Order: sequence, then C-alpha cells, then structure tokens
Amino acid sequence: MDYDIIIIGAGPGGYETAVEAANRGLKVAVVERDLPGGTCLNRGCIPTKALCHCAEVLSTVNSAAEWGISGCENATADYSIAARHKDTVVEQLRQGVRSLLATPGIELIEGEASFTESGDPHAVTVGDRLITAKRVIIATGSAPKELPIPGAELAISSDEALQLTSLPESMCIIGGGVIGMEFAGIFAAYGVQVTVVEFCKEILPPFDKDVAKRLRTAMQKRGVKFQLQAAVTAIEDGKSGERIVRYDLKGKSCEIAADTVLMAVGRRPVLPKGLESVGVETVRGAIVVNDRMRTTVPEIYAIGDVNARCMLAHVATAQGSIALNDIMDCEPDCDLDIVPSAVFTHPELAMVGLTEEQCKAQGLDVTVKKGFFRSNGKALAMGQTDGIVKMIVDNDDSQIVGCHICGPHASDLIQEVVTLMANYDTVHGLANAIHGHPTLSEAVLSVARQFD
Repeated sequence: MDYDIIIIGAGPGGYETAVEAANRGLKVAVVERDLPGGTCLNRGCIPTKALCHCAEVLSTVNSAAEWGISGCENATADYSIAARHKDTVVEQLRQGVRSLLATPGIELIEGEASFTESGDPHAVTVGDRLITAKRVIIATGSAPKELPIPGAELAISSDEALQLTSLPESMCIIGGGVIGMEFAGIFAAYGVQVTVVEFCKEILPPFDKDVAKRLRTAMQKRGVKFQLQAAVTAIEDGKSGERIVRYDLKGKSCEIAADTVLMAVGRRPVLPKGLESVGVETVRGAIVVNDRMRTTVPEIYAIGDVNARCMLAHVATAQGSIALNDIMDCEPDCDLDIVPSAVFTHPELAMVGLTEEQCKAQGLDVTVKKGFFRSNGKALAMGQTDGIVKMIVDNDDSQIVGCHICGPHASDLIQEVVTLMANYDTVHGLANAIHGHPTLSEAVLSVARQFD
C-alpha cells in the first residue's frame, strides 16, 4: 500500500485526523478538491463568525451612542470593512491549515478523489493517479440544501450570501435554524429589513424553547420579523425585480416580497464519486456508520457531515479521533452524547445535553433551575443583560443532564458545563468551585448553587 490511511477531504475532520495520525507514526494522504479547511473555514463557521463579530461590534457602538458616549453619534455600518475582515481571517487560518498538512508523514494531494470501478476499497484515483491505503476515511462534508419547490433557484445559498458585495434593502430568509438566525442577525445589524420564515412553531427547533423564544424576542427588538408555522410553497420573480416568497400559514395563502431570498434549510451530505462501486451503504443520502465510524465496508470509514449524525465541525474532529483509534485498535476517547452547540447571534445561544421537553418525553425525574444575566455584575457593566441560564439536573445522582444559555459569550460559558458532564461530576462540583468576580461565569454558578 502507498499509505496507511487516505483521507478524502481537508475539512476539520480530515486535516485534524491527518495530523493526529501522522503524530502517531502513520503515513497519510489527504485529498482535497477545493480549498484546505473545508466548509467550516471557507464557507461556514469561520467567515460567518467573523461577520457575526462585526455585527456585534456595530450593535455595541449603537448602544454606546444611546448612552451618550461622545464620538459614537455618527457611527455607520460599513459592510465592506466587515467583508475584508472576514476574508483576512479566512486566509490566515487557511495558511495555518496548509502548514498543518505539511506535517511530516502527510501528503496533500489536490484534486477530486474517486473510488475505482474495480470495487477495491483500498484504491482511490485522483485525476490520472492511483493511490492505495490500508484504510480510507471519507470526510467530504456537506453542501447547502434546497427546498423542492418551484423557483428554488431564485434564492441564494449561505455560500453565496457570504460573497455579497452589496447589501439588499430587504431579505427573506427561509429557515429559522442556526444558519438562518446567524445571517438574520448579521444583515439586520447593517440595516437590511429581514423577515424569517420558519416551518416549526419556534425558531431553532433543536434548542430549548425558553432560550429560543428569548433570542427571537431580542431579535424582534432589533427589527427582524418572523413568520412561524409557515410552509414555503414557491418563489417567484416580482414585477419590479424583487422576489416573491409564497407560503401557507395555518391554511391561509400568504406572500412576502424581498430584494433577496436566502435559502437556509439545512445541509446535505456530499458523497465521493464511485462510492456505489465499493458497496458502501447510504440512507437518505448519508453514509451509514457504526459507533466506531466504520461504514458497511470494514476498510472504509466516514466522519463528519457526510454521515449526517451531527453536522458540527467539532463533531467531525471527534469522529475522526474515534475512527483513528479504531484503526489503531484503541478504545474511543470521547463521548459523542455530550456535544455543545452554539448560535452566534446577539445575544448568543448555547446548549449541551437534553432540553426540558426531551426530559419530559423520556420520563426523567429532573429539577430545572433558571438564572438571569440582569443580576450579573459583568453583564450589567457590558450593557448586555438580556439573557438566561437554564440548568437541568437528574434528581437521582445530581448530574447535569442539560444546560441552555442565552446571553453574552454563551458559546464560551457552556464549555464549563460540558467538561463537568464529560467527567460525570455533579452539579455540586460546579457550585463549590470558586469563580472569579466579576465574570459572566458567575451567571452559571448562581444557577448551580440553587441545587444545593
């Protein structure tokens, strides 16, 4: 064999697994048809977070003007500056990924990987080149999904939204999930009239209803409009160049006119070419894997968005580590049941574990406690008091089964709870730990102490 492992895809799952494998003495080929870093770095996590940060800074400046601080009265929203910041951040990190892929033991091969017609699970072609390995890890990621409706081609995807050089006056975002809400926050901060059309009863269906509703209320105060329980049926060209989004709302036909329509209804796995020739099973377009990330072909693994188990960059990295440990006959070293999720809006949302609704559905005996950022000294000093911490604890063993935060730096605060849960510590361990003052982490601490 030419290599110990061939990894198809250089996103977070691919390149981090490659570096870990090389550091453990394996010879690795990483095949990438586009840009190193994958969707996360080039068209997802990083560029959107750069724009989210700029939108948050702008909101802070506007708040400062309201407080009467000198010099902020004439602050303007310059989206081109934010776009340049986004591109600078992405390019810097992309160079960092290239440096990682230059680690001894790794060969980066640029081109599109395909499995061969022979059905050999060890063989992959890249252009005219045939390479072989003992194991193959598929990490080809995902692409934006479209609703199967007339006129879907009239909407832009999240990929295209990141490349806008000028801002529309109005935008209709189809989908109130993570992608839709982050773009709603970004464009609304720059004065775009944003309307979000969501099929479910509340935005962000996987999140706890309390925190989701609080975010929606906060965004409504910033001018974002919402149409919930609305089923989009078509997109059409308007007479004056605008787009018309048609939808059904509780049996009534409605429509919204907007300059731009953004389709944000989730993502779909991207499968490598020739997959059917090696006999790898797929279900609803995603590769089937077991808990060790093995596909139905023992020599081939699939990690990240392509298996659709949990479409998050940090999960792809964790799954890559699980696959590598299986290849090297080691036990998995992470728990995929304890995974944090975040929405980088203003305020932020973050969660780990079960929601209150899920606990009720499973018949768990739990206690729920809440705390609010308005009583936190650091949040008051920052002028960001709109938020809540909600913690769910099992009454049998005092372990935290879920935590949900809406507020400043929620994505950072949740990690304290993630670490606690991953180590099977109790809520009392958190309550008894000394926290710095004044810090936002005291908002989490105050809720934990309610269980003592």
